[in-house]
Amino acid sequence: MEDALRAALPTGRLVRSQGPVALDDESEPEPDVAVTRGDRRSYSRRHPDRPALVVEVADSSLAFDREHKGSLYARAGLDDYWIVNLVDRVVETYRRAEPDPSAPFGWRYAAKEVLSAESFVELLAVPGARILVSDLLPLERSCP
Repeated sequence: MEDALRAALPTGRLVRSQGPVALDDESEPEPDVAVTRGDRRSYSRRHPDRPALVVEVADSSLAFDREHKGSLYARAGLDDYWIVNLVDRVVETYRRAEPDPSAPFGWRYAAKEVLSAESFVELLAVPGARILVSDLLPLERSCP
């Protein structure tokens, strides 16, 4: 997945795996992948605070990533949140954060799109950076 993101992005964007992002004074989650401006040296003394994209890879954590983490990222005003859904082998995109008192952190995403393996997904912050969804999914194991 990280290789597909790196290949689609222009110079000046960093793909970070399992690294914390500083959303606010109370929260520094560690998404599976975050796309930020800059390079590794930019974050040697601080965590990125406005990632252009956060990605969670989910199987057993799917409900938690949709509800809890989605609300957290929406509250922080992140414009682009993806879940690589390993259960259904799709990518779910979440966009347009809006207040929702019933959500865990008082915010949710108004727009959700489910993309099949044959579809392309585009990063909002990098128009034209299109990635084939199947390139974000792990290879299926074949039975001998």
